[in-house]
Amino acid sequence: MSKPFFRLLTELSSRKWVSQLTGAFARSKASRMFISRFARTYGIRIEDAEKHVKEYRSLNDFFTRRLKPGLRPIHEDLTRVVSPVDAMITGIGDIKEGLIVNVKGQDYTIEELLNRSPRTVNYKNGFYFVLYLSPTDYHRIHSPITGDILEKEHVLGKVYPVNEFGLRHMKRVLSRNERLITFIQHEAGEVAVVKVGALNVSSIQYVKPLPKTLERGQELAYFEFGSTVVLLFEDDMFEPRADLMLGSKVKMGEDLGRFLDKK
Repeated sequence: MSKPFFRLLTELSSRKWVSQLTGAFARSKASRMFISRFARTYGIRIEDAEKHVKEYRSLNDFFTRRLKPGLRPIHEDLTRVVSPVDAMITGIGDIKEGLIVNVKGQDYTIEELLNRSPRTVNYKNGFYFVLYLSPTDYHRIHSPITGDILEKEHVLGKVYPVNEFGLRHMKRVLSRNERLITFIQHEAGEVAVVKVGALNVSSIQYVKPLPKTLERGQELAYFEFGSTVVLLFEDDMFEPRADLMLGSKVKMGEDLGRFLDKK
């Protein structure tokens, strides 16, 4: 089949109501019977889950599981930014005049990613990560820094897949999909945590209650099925760990890089 045909199928299936139906089933008691099969299919380590697999009420309950305490230690150096998720790095680099260049062959503007927020100006020459969560991964999202939540926004949109095919062959998926955007203020600068919905992600949820001040590694939100987090650092704030590159895998709490000293 041709790429245009696959693109058409993806367009037809990427309506929010399709993901809502999928999500409704995943939250139902009937979906419990698929938990073990789902875990086997995706190689999920059920022994890492906070509860025994039989204690989960639905597939969604299992998918949004917490992990046993201590499995995701937070990097001890307070000058370091930590990964908010378990993920693969599918985009990394400098933001150049408000442009993120060549994420799977496509360019994105900070303005469109942040839904034309006035805060866009802070990130015109900053740094970015695109972090892709596969179905195998732990799907809770944590704060990469300690700081105060300045603002948050829910942007309605599509639910295109954010896997290799979606990012490469669908038009600007990261800025067209549904997003939850959280701006967090650290003493070193501002960070935008952009949580991007995807095909079969019935919702992106903040934890409740959501505190006004977050500690590094504290729970912020979670995905119901796989998706992507885009991290944006404002200008002259951040330097990445030297060995991180496209395709690198990171765990929540792992060191991503350091805050730059203010001159």
